[in-house]
Amino acid sequence: MSSNSFAYNEQSGGGEATELGQEATSTISPSGAFGLFSSDMKKNEDLKQMLESNKDSAKLDAMKRIVGMIAKGKNASELFPAVVKNVASKNIEIKKLVYVYLVRYAEEQQDLALLSISTFQRALKDPNQLIRASALRVLSSIRVPIIVPIMMLAIKEASADLSPYVRKNAAHAIQKLYSLDPEQKEMLIEIIEKLLKDKSTLVAGSVVMAFEEVCPDRIDLIHKNYRKLCNLLVDVEEWGQVVIIHMLTRYARTQFVSPWKEGDGLEDNEKDFYDSDEEQKEKADKRKRPYTMDPDHRLLIRNTKPLLQSRNAAVVMAVAQLYWHIAPKSEAGIISKSLVRLLRSNREVQYIVLQNIATMSIQRKGMFEPYLKSFYVRSTDPTMIKILKLEILTNLANEANISTLLREFQTYVKSQDKQFAAATIQTIGRCATSITEVSDTCLNGLVCLLSNRDEIVVAESVVVIKKLLQMQPIQHGEIIKHMAKLLDSITVPVARASILWLIGENCERVPKIAPDVLRKTAKSFTSEDDLVKLQILNLGAKLYLTNSKQTKLLTQYILNLGKYDQNYDIRDRTRFIRQLIVPNEKSGALSKYAKKIFLAQKPAPLLESPFKDRDHFQLGTLSHTLNTKATGYLELSNWPEVAPDPSVRNVEVIELAKEWTPAGKAKKENPDEKFYSESEEEEDSSESSSDSESASGSESGEDEEEDHSGDSGEDSGESGSESEAGKGRAAKHAKARGKGDSKDVDKEKENSKSSESSSGESSSIEESSSDSESESESESESESRTITKAKEKKTKQDRNPLTKDVSLLDLDDFNPVSSPVVLPTPALSPSLIADLEGLNLSATSSVISVSTPVFVPGKTHVLLHRMSGKGLAAHYFFPRQPCIFGDKMVSVQITLNNTTDQKIENIHVGGKKLPMGMQMHVFNPIESLEPAGSITVSVGIDFCDSTQTASFQLCTKDDCFSVNIQPPVGELLLPVAMSEKDFKKEQGQCPEDLL
Repeated sequence: MSSNSFAYNEQSGGGEATELGQEATSTISPSGAFGLFSSDMKKNEDLKQMLESNKDSAKLDAMKRIVGMIAKGKNASELFPAVVKNVASKNIEIKKLVYVYLVRYAEEQQDLALLSISTFQRALKDPNQLIRASALRVLSSIRVPIIVPIMMLAIKEASADLSPYVRKNAAHAIQKLYSLDPEQKEMLIEIIEKLLKDKSTLVAGSVVMAFEEVCPDRIDLIHKNYRKLCNLLVDVEEWGQVVIIHMLTRYARTQFVSPWKEGDGLEDNEKDFYDSDEEQKEKADKRKRPYTMDPDHRLLIRNTKPLLQSRNAAVVMAVAQLYWHIAPKSEAGIISKSLVRLLRSNREVQYIVLQNIATMSIQRKGMFEPYLKSFYVRSTDPTMIKILKLEILTNLANEANISTLLREFQTYVKSQDKQFAAATIQTIGRCATSITEVSDTCLNGLVCLLSNRDEIVVAESVVVIKKLLQMQPIQHGEIIKHMAKLLDSITVPVARASILWLIGENCERVPKIAPDVLRKTAKSFTSEDDLVKLQILNLGAKLYLTNSKQTKLLTQYILNLGKYDQNYDIRDRTRFIRQLIVPNEKSGALSKYAKKIFLAQKPAPLLESPFKDRDHFQLGTLSHTLNTKATGYLELSNWPEVAPDPSVRNVEVIELAKEWTPAGKAKKENPDEKFYSESEEEEDSSESSSDSESASGSESGEDEEEDHSGDSGEDSGESGSESEAGKGRAAKHAKARGKGDSKDVDKEKENSKSSESSSGESSSIEESSSDSESESESESESESRTITKAKEKKTKQDRNPLTKDVSLLDLDDFNPVSSPVVLPTPALSPSLIADLEGLNLSATSSVISVSTPVFVPGKTHVLLHRMSGKGLAAHYFFPRQPCIFGDKMVSVQITLNNTTDQKIENIHVGGKKLPMGMQMHVFNPIESLEPAGSITVSVGIDFCDSTQTASFQLCTKDDCFSVNIQPPVGELLLPVAMSEKDFKKEQGQCPEDLL
C-alpha cells in the first residue's frame, strides 16, 4: 500500500475519501437488524447508480466513497462489476481510484478482472506514470496462470520505463509472478540483473527485495553493483534500507575474511585431529599475517554508520545486526547507544530490541555495561519486557556490580507480578552459580524467602535452592532440615517434588528426618500430583537401600499403592523399582547394583541463559525471535579462509560519460582519490543526467540533485559564505560517501574557491528541480542534521586530532562508564543536604542542643542467619544514643546468639570492606560463647552521612561470614531542641526550594 498511497496523494483527493466514507456510514439507520440490512443494500445501490451515471463528478464521488469504505476495512467486493466498467474512463482522477480498488479485489474477482485485461494492457502505454504503474500492479494481482506470458511482457517493458516509479512497481511484480509460476525464474533473473544496475534510489530497495525472493544465492549479480548500493544506501527509502542491509550482510560474510581473527577469540585455534604438521604450519602462518580490512568491507561499515540515527527502528536494528556480524569487535560498541535509544519506543519494538540485546550481552558484556541502569525494570512494563530486562541484568552481572543488582532483585521479589517474582528468584540462583563470591549471600537470601507468605515465591525458592545445594550439599545440612519442615505447608507440586528429591539424595545425612518424611507422604500418596508420586517412590527406594530396618514396610506399602495407580508412568516406575530393590528369583544381576544406581552422584545442573542457543540465528530475524528456523530464513555463511578476488567488484568507466556531463560540472582530477568514491560518483552522475532528460518531472529533479552533489558538494561543505542549498548538497555528499577524515578536510580547504562558483550554479539548478513538498522537507531535515554533525566533527578535530566522532545519539539520561566504578567519598543525598544545611550540632552551639530521643524502635535486623552462620546468629538495632567511640559515628548494638550445642570460640570482626571515607570501631573479641548463650556488643560506624552499606566479616575460630549493615536515613540524624525564634532563624538560612 506504500506505492498506492504515493499515487493517491500525488493528485490529492486522498484526504476526502475517508471523510466521505464517514458520511456514508453515518447515513445508516439504527432501526433494528432489518433496517440496517436494507440501509446497506440501499447505499450500495446508490453507489452503483452513481458509477453508471454519465457525469464524471458523480462517478468520482462514488469512487471516493468506495475507497473510504476500503480504508475502514469494510467489504466492497460486490461493487466490483460496477467499478470495473470505469477502468477505461478518460478522467485521470477516476481511473486512479478505480485502479486502487482493483488492486485490492483483483485476486478475489479474477474472472471479472480478466474481462478487462485488454484495458490494462492499453494502460501500460498511458502517458501518466501513475496510471502505467497502477495498471501493472492490477495485472500482477490477477493470480491466473493463463496470463503469465502477458505479465512477463508487461514486466519487461516496465523495467525499461523512463519513470523510476514504474520500474519500482516492475520489481514488485517480479515477486508476484515468481510465486505464481516459479518456472519463469531464469527470465526474471535477467530482469533483476538489469534493474540492479538502475541508478535511482526509488528502485534500489524494491529490486533487492525481488533478488532476495527469487535468487538469493546468485551473489555474482551483486558484485558490479556492490559499491553503488553502499553509496546510495543513505538515500533509499527506509524499508528498502532494511532489505539492502540484510542482503549486504550476507554478501560480506561470503566475500571478505573475518575481522575477528586478531585476538578476538572467535576463531577455533585448536588443532584439527586429521591435520598434518604441514597443514598446521600453513594455518599458523595465516594467523600470523597482519589483518588488513578490504576497502569494500570498510565502505559498507562506514556508509551504514549514519543510519544508526534513523527514526525507523527497523533500520537501526538492521545496522546493529550488520555491525554485530561483520564489523571488528572494537567498532561494534557504537550500536549499544542506538539500541538503548530504541527502548523508548513502543512495547513491540522494545520486545524485539531486548531480545537481541539479551543475545549480544552473553558474548560481549562490555558493550552494554555503561547502560546498566537503562535495563532496570519499571512497574509499568509488561511481564515479558520485565523478564527480558531481568535476563539482560543477569548477563551483565559481575563482581563490580553484583551488590547493586542484588539490592535491585530484592525489590523485584516483592512485585505483585508473580511470574516476574518467580523469574527474579531464578535470576538470583543464576547469579549465585556464576559469581562464587556471592553464592552464600544469594543462598542466604533464598532461605529467608522460604518464610514468605506468597506460596509461589516459596515454591520457586525451593526449586532454586535445590539446584544450588546439588553443587555443595555437605555444607548445608541445616537448610535441608529446614526445607523438610516446609513440606507440610507447601502445596505447589514442583516445590514438593524438589524437597523430596533433595531429602532422598541426602537421606544418609538426615537419617532421622527422611523416614518421617516418607511416613507423612505415604499418607497423602493417593492425593498427590503425579510428579510428587514419582519422587515419593524414589525416596522410598533410596531409604529401603540405606535404612531398610525402619522403612521396609513403608516402602512396600507405597509400592502397592503405586501398582494400582491410574497413571501408567507411576505403575511402570513401581514395577521397575520393585524388581530392582526387592531381590527374588526373577531378579537379574542388576539388583546387585541397585544402591549404586539410585545413589549415584548426580551432575550439578547448569543454570544458563535461554538466549545462549540463539546466537546461530541472524540478529533481528523472525527465526531469532522464535528460536526456530522460519520459512524463508537465509543462514549466514561462515567467513572464507581466503578472500575471493576483489576485482569482480570493479566497474568499467565509460569514456562517453564526460560528454554527457552538463557544462560547468567537470571535476578536477585527483589521483589520491579512492577508486570507489569519485569514479563511482562520476559514473552515477553521467547516467542519471541522461535519465533525467527523458524521465518525468519528479525524478529529473532527484537525478540532477545527485549529479551536483557528486561534484560540488564536497568543496562547498567547508565554505562559510556559500548558500544553504550548497551546504545541503555537501552534507548529503558527505553522508553518502561517509568521508570524515582530516585529509579530506584539507583538500576541501584547498578547493574552497572553486567550490563557490560551482555551488552557485548547482544551487539554481537544484531549486528548479524540486520534486514535492514532503520530499524536500525530509531532505532538508537530513541535510541539516548532517551539517551539524560535520561542523562539530571538524571543530573537535581542530582541537584534538585523536578525538572520536561526535554522535547525535548521545543520551542525556545515561552516564556510560567504561571502567570499574571507584566510589567517591560518601556524601549526603541532595535532599538530605538541604535538610541539614543550616544545622550546627557541635558542642559549642548556643542555639541548638541535642536532646534524648522521644521514640526508639525495638525492631531488630538480621545480620547473620543461624543456618548460614552454622549455628551463630546475629541481630542488630540502632539505639539512637550518642556513640561513645566518636561524635561522627552512629551507635549500633549487635546481639550474638549460639544456637548450637557446642561452644563457639573467638568471635571477632575480621576483614572490613568499607567505602572510601567510612570508618568502623569494632567490639573486642569474645573468647567463647556457651551453647544457647547470648551477648550484646556495641560498635560505632561513621557512615559519612550516607546510606552506603558497611560490609565486614563476622568471624569465629573456624569460619568467617560476610555481613552487611545499611542504615536508614533517619538513623543518621540527631534529635535537637530549639526555641521558636531560633527555629525561624535557622529556617531563613534554608534554600527557597525547600520552603
